[in-house]
Amino acid sequence: MTTSDDSKIASSNSDLPIELPIVDLPIETHDKGFYNGFSREVTIPAKIIVAMIIMWAIFFPVRASETLAAANTSIIANFSGWYVYLVAVLGFVCFVLALVPQSGRLRIGTAEEKPEFSRFSWFAMLFGAGIGVGMLTYSTGEPLAHWANNPDIIRGTLEAATPEAVRPAYIYTFLHWGFAAWGTYALVGLAIGYVSYRRDLPLTIRSSLAPLFGTSMSGAAGHLVDIVAVVATILGVSVTMGLGVEQFVAGLARIGLGDWLMTQGADGTASASNAAIIVSLLVLVGASTISALSGVGRGIKWLSNLNMTLSFALLALFAIVGSGLYGMKLLGVGIWDYIVTLPTNALTLFSDDGTEIGAALVQWQLDWSVFYWAWWIAFAPFVGMFIARISRGRTVREYIFGVVLVPSLMCFLWMGLAGGTAIDLEMSGAAGGSILGAGISDQLFATLDVLLSPGMALIVSSLVVLLLMTYLVTSADSAILIINTINGAGEAEGQRRYHILFWGAALAFMVGSMLILGGIEAIRITMIIGALPFSVVTALMMIAIVKAIIYDLRRKHHGIPTTAEGCEEWDGEVTAAE
Repeated sequence: MTTSDDSKIASSNSDLPIELPIVDLPIETHDKGFYNGFSREVTIPAKIIVAMIIMWAIFFPVRASETLAAANTSIIANFSGWYVYLVAVLGFVCFVLALVPQSGRLRIGTAEEKPEFSRFSWFAMLFGAGIGVGMLTYSTGEPLAHWANNPDIIRGTLEAATPEAVRPAYIYTFLHWGFAAWGTYALVGLAIGYVSYRRDLPLTIRSSLAPLFGTSMSGAAGHLVDIVAVVATILGVSVTMGLGVEQFVAGLARIGLGDWLMTQGADGTASASNAAIIVSLLVLVGASTISALSGVGRGIKWLSNLNMTLSFALLALFAIVGSGLYGMKLLGVGIWDYIVTLPTNALTLFSDDGTEIGAALVQWQLDWSVFYWAWWIAFAPFVGMFIARISRGRTVREYIFGVVLVPSLMCFLWMGLAGGTAIDLEMSGAAGGSILGAGISDQLFATLDVLLSPGMALIVSSLVVLLLMTYLVTSADSAILIINTINGAGEAEGQRRYHILFWGAALAFMVGSMLILGGIEAIRITMIIGALPFSVVTALMMIAIVKAIIYDLRRKHHGIPTTAEGCEEWDGEVTAAE
């Protein structure tokens, strides 16, 4: 749009029944040197904050551990209600936008645009970058954990580890891995993609708030939003990488690569040794950095398709050799129970009434639900940006149903088949407590050891290690590219090798330092606290996308353009829709 066109439209804007959409959000970037093409106001502060967290954990481990412990009992508990209700509202708004005919028909892009990726590749990238690593850790671990302890067992209405405790175990498992996670990702991705591809705004977090705050997002407020998003992304991905590294090392130990990989804790549980953590991070983050340098169209797409293929092979094994029929029964019954109880469970916030049961319920929710809601929110800038990047050309309805329903069903299928097999082996006595007694990172491998002959267990465990490695690499390289995109004011990743290398190293140091400091618990607490600022941004993004869609529907009614292309071609005439 020319300057004269801008002036003409601006002067007539006051005469319009509704103003034109913002189709330009300039973000200043450096034009030379090391930060050429980057917003230094975002990149440098984000690097400093992440570096300070890493140095804090490395050089002041005792104080860091004490601070995290204090935060776990104060800050996190005080904000648990905020996380619970925010995630519930995000999911509700997502489905409303998809189900309302007028909003569901809007396209993420121009009316003529077609999706860049096939549906199979789209689903594979959604699943691989979003929850693939967690599935391998929690597919057996979470159903088993809730089978042994959940709110119903805490209240005394059910006995732990009995057939009656299986259905509630799956209600809570599906609650955590279903619409809550993917609804959060979908809304963040929609808020970004909608304004980026319809209005040609930069593909970055701040652009999603332009419908609320206008061009002020070009300045300091926008810089702050993007800094918060980068830090949240590093912390969210660190949880995923931390879980993955622990399981990766456990798998390497299972297939016989040496006793040096594991160390015995004071409580008798085995965990990854410091040397194993360092070596694993060098391999995994090194591979992910190489993949990130190749770009989303090559490295990530190829790895995502490989992930999906290996996942289906492993699922087929559980269906055929494991407790397939029992698992499918749990899947069907679990989905029904989950949907029926979803409104109540999504809005339940336990409070400490001074009794032992009340305190136990509060702790259970902090350890599970609040942890997950914070994880999904911290993961949302990365996954949301990535989903927006690969979803251009799809309608709002196809986008939301695709992003929320398909990956949720894949998660449920994993939990049903893998978790159902583990529970069945324990209830039948075949496992003899060996699966329940293993650490959560080792329970999938323990299930395979009971289910298969030693030779087959070795082969399949090797397959799981390979699958885990590809999932970890996919998650890490996607995160590195997304961070670079935010720092680059929404531009494509381009030739930014030194910055890709920096963020790869930062991710490795963050995961390694926190794992060595206090294991997964240290990363978990740091992430929950770090997700708080972005949770506020997420709430604003929800309001912004609702406003953007409502205003676009009003513009369509009055014949006013809703896209950057339409504004460029518009002659200024208002024609009311019939």
